[in-house]
Amino acid sequence: MARTLAMFTDTSLCIGCRACQVACKQWNELGLEVPEWTGGYQNHAHFTDKTYRLVRFVEAPGAKPNGDLAWLLMSDVCKHCAQAGCLDACPTGAIYRTEFGTVNINQDVCNGCRYCVASCPFGVVSFNEQTGTAKKCTFCNDRIHNGLGPACAKACPTDSIQFGFRDELVAKANKRVETLKGMGFKDAQLYGADSGGFLGGLNAFFLLLAKPATYNLPDNPKLPQRNVVVDSLLSIGSAVLVGLGAMLAFRERGKGGR
Repeated sequence: MARTLAMFTDTSLCIGCRACQVACKQWNELGLEVPEWTGGYQNHAHFTDKTYRLVRFVEAPGAKPNGDLAWLLMSDVCKHCAQAGCLDACPTGAIYRTEFGTVNINQDVCNGCRYCVASCPFGVVSFNEQTGTAKKCTFCNDRIHNGLGPACAKACPTDSIQFGFRDELVAKANKRVETLKGMGFKDAQLYGADSGGFLGGLNAFFLLLAKPATYNLPDNPKLPQRNVVVDSLLSIGSAVLVGLGAMLAFRERGKGGR
């Protein structure tokens, strides 16, 4: 097993230029899309089958040391989770983990069941109606297997997006958090960097200047499979109720025939 590769996105350095989005679309040959009205500067509200990298624009108070209203910018992407819900849910083995720790979808094996779409706690995986398969970021799988970094990281003009070995990036990210806190950004924090944290750690982790929810990120993402016992009990309960209803119906029908 090779050393785990990861992506560290420092949102404090993002300028919202969308060079990463353009590079992602160009390299992966993703089709054009009609921009959505999101009520702000985002051209899409969520990831799509043609948008693997999404720059979020959030106007929030307290994002600056003086507490003023400010723009929070974040280039969001698939997290390539250490415990990936999409991988666990896939019934065909189409979703697999590479030797670098990344999570990909084999388009030739995907049967379009969309279990992965429902299982991603970040809403990253999308369904392509034309191909009948699920789509998401691969960290530019073809590039990293040829010694190149993802197109988005290469295109970023501010080094907001950094790609490399996970352990080295986490160490660098921790230092950056301390620097920002020293500058007055008291809410600066890492999201998904802890390998002992939620989902076993994210292989695309982020430095945030505010609470995760501000960036439309779940505070404590969980896998849907963790609720399988509850779901099973609910299913059993529903089946029992249906059975009782049928029995009562037959009973009433029997009474009516006397």
